[in-house]
Amino acid sequence: MRRLPIPDDVTGFEIDADVRQDLKSLPKTLADDVARNLVMVARLLDSEPEEAYNYARVALRLASRVASVREAAGFAAYMTQRYSEALTEFRAAKRMTGRVDLWPVMADCERGLGRPERALAMAGEPEVKQLDKAGQVEMRLVAAGARADLEQFDAAVVTLQSPELASSAIHPWTARLRYAYADALIAAGRADEAREWFVKAVEADSDGSTNASERLAEIDGVEFTDALDEDAEVEVEESEEPARKPVNKDDIGDDRMIFEDEEDVEEFYDDDDLEIDEEYDEDSFEEQPKKA
Repeated sequence: MRRLPIPDDVTGFEIDADVRQDLKSLPKTLADDVARNLVMVARLLDSEPEEAYNYARVALRLASRVASVREAAGFAAYMTQRYSEALTEFRAAKRMTGRVDLWPVMADCERGLGRPERALAMAGEPEVKQLDKAGQVEMRLVAAGARADLEQFDAAVVTLQSPELASSAIHPWTARLRYAYADALIAAGRADEAREWFVKAVEADSDGSTNASERLAEIDGVEFTDALDEDAEVEVEESEEPARKPVNKDDIGDDRMIFEDEEDVEEFYDDDDLEIDEEYDEDSFEEQPKKA
């Protein structure tokens, strides 16, 4: 089995307690090894998704019967646009746990596979009612994206109109929801309204989860110049008015199951290693009858 380097400072205890609990079904040394690979997945997922994917494959080869491992492998595949593989892993994790929190990202995998109609069908399934508010917002975002995939731009706008969008409260998903709404308005030919919502997205985006400020600058005709580009020619014209400053931003493949190869695992671990260590409740989003 191909091993990947893991820094000495990675202990495996950095993972969430519930994931660590999930790994207790494994022999202790094996659980520690899987945990360290999962830590590397989490560290690299945003910055180096291909590397994260490689670590996820190692963890999957070692412990494919653990739901947390299947979920991590799913996200690593999703981030590298391996949507069929991601959907397989998410389905496996859902079967193992019975949880529905992966439903929105599973629907987005359908979009990635070029099947927006299936994503819309999932938006109307009973699982949506079981999601918390954050999950329902995610499902709304996916459904709106599926409408846009089908060039039903007006329907995408309507799909995003919700109490969460109208609320002035700021939540982790607020910036993305406002951004998606502004983007849908642009696609529907309503640029004047879109500017207002890009402004609202910037106000909610304290961690820079969107590029709302850049989109706002595009609408306002502000051009950015790379200060590190020595070849860029910058013209400075005299003007009685100060130059406009840009807004700063601050907040399915098949159902094949991958099971661990017992011989490979036993070959890597000796007998000593294999010792076992004993609110808001909105209905699901209906497809909008209005077509673009």
